[in-house]
Amino acid sequence: MVAYAYVLLTVEPQSTNDVLQRLHAVPRAFVREVLGPYDVVVELAEDTAEEIASIVRSKIRSIPGVTNTVTCMWFEGTNVHAGGK
Repeated sequence: MVAYAYVLLTVEPQSTNDVLQRLHAVPRAFVREVLGPYDVVVELAEDTAEEIASIVRSKIRSIPGVTNTVTCMWFEGTNVHAGGK
């Protein structure tokens, strides 16, 4: 089963360019600067949830200037609908 995640980042304004540059170096990461309550969204796809967690811990949260992350994960093959139907 493939694991996917959107990682929503809050970044110190003066660090945005450096953070984006470092994120673009993360293999297979799809990185976008956004406007709104978050500054950057990173989409990840890996073989396991553990690999996603490792990338978030070691390669994203550790970047200087990243002040907060929210990870929204889902898995290929799940078929759950709103209301449990």
